[in-house]
Amino acid sequence: MSDSSDNTLTTVEQLYKYLDSLFEQDIDSDTLFASGYLRGLIALTATDFGDEQQSLTTELIQAINHKIAAAKAELSPQDSVIVSNFWLELQEKLAINT
Repeated sequence: MSDSSDNTLTTVEQLYKYLDSLFEQDIDSDTLFASGYLRGLIALTATDFGDEQQSLTTELIQAINHKIAAAKAELSPQDSVIVSNFWLELQEKLAINT
């Protein structure tokens, strides 16, 4: 399970590092927008659960899902889809502790 090729993210800190690393890559502007937007929402949400060293938990992910749903009102329909789709993809990289 500690395979070096395993890119599973298990802590908030690892998630932040992954999102930050996207800005150093040659990726499209939609992905950059979604990753930056989600980084902010995750940071706001994660502070209610602990520090950056905390494990990703079901409760934290549910709270992030709630923040994303609530944020739809501040995004255009197109941006909302971009953020939601990126979040769905990102969740596949997460190892969530229940």
